[in-house]
Amino acid sequence: MTFSSLELTKSSQIDFFKDRALFRFFEILPGFLSWSTLLGAFFLSYYAPFFVAIFIICFDLFWLIRIIYLSFHQLSSFRQLKKNLKTDWREKLEKEYPERWREIYHLIVLPAFKEGFEIIDSSLEALLNCDYPKEKMIVLLALEERAGKKAKKVAKMAKEKYKAKFFKFLVTFHPKNLPGELPGKGSNVAFAINKTKKEIIRALSLSPENIIISNFDIDTRPYPQYFLCLTYNFLKVKNPFRSSFQPIPLYNNNIWEAPAFSRVISTSGTFWQMMQQERPEQLVTYSSHSFPYKVFQDIGYPSNIVSDDSRVFWKAYLYYNGDYKTVPLNYPVSMDAVMAKTLPRTIVNQYKQQRRWAWGVENIPFLLYHFVKNKKIPLSEKIRHTLIILEGFWSWATTALLIFFLGWLPIFLGGEKFNVTLLSYNLPRLTSNIMTVAMIGMLIGGVISFSLLPPRPQKYSRLKTLSMALQWLLLPLTLIFFGSFPALDAQTRLMLGKELGFWPTEKTRKIPIPKSK
Repeated sequence: MTFSSLELTKSSQIDFFKDRALFRFFEILPGFLSWSTLLGAFFLSYYAPFFVAIFIICFDLFWLIRIIYLSFHQLSSFRQLKKNLKTDWREKLEKEYPERWREIYHLIVLPAFKEGFEIIDSSLEALLNCDYPKEKMIVLLALEERAGKKAKKVAKMAKEKYKAKFFKFLVTFHPKNLPGELPGKGSNVAFAINKTKKEIIRALSLSPENIIISNFDIDTRPYPQYFLCLTYNFLKVKNPFRSSFQPIPLYNNNIWEAPAFSRVISTSGTFWQMMQQERPEQLVTYSSHSFPYKVFQDIGYPSNIVSDDSRVFWKAYLYYNGDYKTVPLNYPVSMDAVMAKTLPRTIVNQYKQQRRWAWGVENIPFLLYHFVKNKKIPLSEKIRHTLIILEGFWSWATTALLIFFLGWLPIFLGGEKFNVTLLSYNLPRLTSNIMTVAMIGMLIGGVISFSLLPPRPQKYSRLKTLSMALQWLLLPLTLIFFGSFPALDAQTRLMLGKELGFWPTEKTRKIPIPKSK
């Protein structure tokens, strides 16, 4: 079977040996770098403990500086987020684009698998509550045929309640076992948008230039002026058809009900996205995001890969020879923190979700292979993106272990000759002091997290609020067990050529989301 270059997902799809070997090398590279670092720390702690001790101190100092640097970005993003929430985006559109903005249609895709109607209903209610003309909103509920009778029941309930409330409300059923597809969100979204293209866009002669696709997770609930803010940024950006648009994910839908470790992990994800909003040159589409319909016309949507949310960005970046970017919206959408019916199941689900996100490492061989082949993208841009993506996944897998665990290895493995040195005596004190100062980042994050919390449900006492503060003591453990370990898992799988299928996160809520009036 032959594959288009931008449809490649693994080395085995390449016929030519030299190209296949190059792609395979890039598949091995991330895991090799991470495991070399960790195993090297053990080996050198025994044979060269002085060198490792110096490295650990320098590494901790580097991360202290980086935490301070990123904290400034986080504060800046938070201020912009609060400002954007107070902005009247309709007024700005009326003032600057009084006619043009009313021509923009929003195609909102909600891919679902086995979620109950209560999850889907709350997301559709949130769309209904958005301050955007409903006659310009096309809502696409993308269900899976393999979900069986439950999906059909959900489809019927959704149609009865919402069919007449938007310009168009379409329910699709993604067939199972289509050739060349990977079962999951990406293939479902690709099928649904293609279905919409035939049944709505072409049938009604809608202009592709006037359509923005918002690819949301099924639990995504946009804040009221999201589509107004998105439309404004779409019209304002220099080249809207070479741009994706990224909101900030807040995991507030069930934040009061989720276990403490799940809250820490999800909030940490929010903070990282906030920091990235202040570094747009590094921003890549993630989870719920938006992009022009014209981009879909040019490159389609990834249907054979787990990490479709980021792959659609990299496909566009390569297709347009580097002339593509992600525009930060600094405006929120609300999503679910991981929560299952039992605590053990929540722990397992959290790990699997993090491993699925870490499987975004599959973009590294895809991107670096095409950097070698593409001669039109400037070399400086290739080097910059290569360093950013390699360092990002390397840090994901190794940093928490190096800081909280491996820094003690020279003392345990260095032997008597090293343990009688002044450096051995001072190593734990120096690293402890550095990490204590680095707690400033956690404090800033804690304050911001409280500012972003929805009101405390009446069923919970003030002690629950206290637990929201104390939860940050779990950060070192979450960074290791739900950060480094799933990242190493994903990178090792890629290195060994073991594929990871798409795993949909289970959605459960204890407190119903208020319905619109």
